[in-house]
Amino acid sequence: MLWLLTHDHLPWLGAGGVTHEPERLYTRWRETLDDGSYPSGDPLWQYPPGAGAALLLPGLLLPRLPYPWAFTALTLVADAAVTAALLRAGVTRRTRGGGRRSLLGALLWTAGLPLLLHVPLARFDVQVTALAVLALLVVDRLPRLGGALAALGALAKAWPALVLAGTEPGRTTRRAWASAALTAVTLLALLTSLFADALSFVRQQSGRGVQIESLGGTLLSFASRAGWPGQVRYQYGAMELVGPGVRVVAAASLALTAASFALIVLWRLRVVRATRAGSPHGHRYPALTHDAPLAAVLLLTVTSRVISPQYMIWLLGLSAVCLTLRHSAQRPVALLVVAATAVSALAYPVLYEEVVARTWTGCLVMAVRNGLLVAAAVLSCVRLARLTPGRDDGPDGRSGQAARGGQAPATTPHGPPPG
Repeated sequence: MLWLLTHDHLPWLGAGGVTHEPERLYTRWRETLDDGSYPSGDPLWQYPPGAGAALLLPGLLLPRLPYPWAFTALTLVADAAVTAALLRAGVTRRTRGGGRRSLLGALLWTAGLPLLLHVPLARFDVQVTALAVLALLVVDRLPRLGGALAALGALAKAWPALVLAGTEPGRTTRRAWASAALTAVTLLALLTSLFADALSFVRQQSGRGVQIESLGGTLLSFASRAGWPGQVRYQYGAMELVGPGVRVVAAASLALTAASFALIVLWRLRVVRATRAGSPHGHRYPALTHDAPLAAVLLLTVTSRVISPQYMIWLLGLSAVCLTLRHSAQRPVALLVVAATAVSALAYPVLYEEVVARTWTGCLVMAVRNGLLVAAAVLSCVRLARLTPGRDDGPDGRSGQAARGGQAPATTPHGPPPG
């Protein structure tokens, strides 16, 4: 990956310009942040205030290195932290709930990340994913620390807030969520007091359209093959589609995202109700703790107006956490995520010109990538539902009988739910 980063000009790597962000864009933003303000006048700035801290850290910690080198060095440190945490989780014999651990998570992260070529080293998503992974791995034992780490990630890219979606109801959830809220409010207050225009990202984000790599963008790209007159334009830091019907597609994506979020909330309420009703569920944690965030992020990813290639970094990290548990229900989902990751590298940067030109090759590559993500999201939700407390067909096929008898199963299942 490092070698590819230094050879970004190679013809077979396409014309994606992967190194543009750290060399130009991030450097420019860092200079603006050094002056005490967020880049509010830049339409490319669409990140929560915590992203500013992530961009300042390379220069603060490694001031003698050129900024792009310092940025890459910290990305490698974050990568190493994720790998070490997954290895440690994998060699731990059992979880607090009795589930057995596995080294497959560390293997997936180590082998899966290079499938994106050098993109992970030129984006700050590895750093954010590291916070989410660490939060998930510690939240059962140290809920306050897990909540704080999730909040740090959410202040940079929002999605890590979902890593708390599956925390065990009761004291663990109260401590984790309270810690997350306190951390987020404190740091947000600190950043807004130190920097001007800290909340300007809300205005920039609301103006985004349909990126060509999104599910809606794929549909419109195929429509262009059938005569749709829309065009591709560079705006808001991405190649977006403009033309008749694009606003409808964007509105539909937002509606689906809202519906997905509502589905996540309803699922969470179901878990809480089942817990209060005394449904036997203790043996399913921390599987739910790990599996639920992957399902939630997959849902919000496939309904997004964007789906940039770096989104796959998030999904790889969450999938790796799931695979640290031998009885996770998300193993087949992780395989789909890995396959989608490999195809993403074809879409960007290798065949990006084809994607932007909406040739048949570009359209088909995006259809395969997004089709794999949709399949992963559906399968993830189905398997999560089978693992959810209150179902009669529990992971080991005995929870219904145990519920009727008022006694939880005595053993921990060693495999995923049936089907």
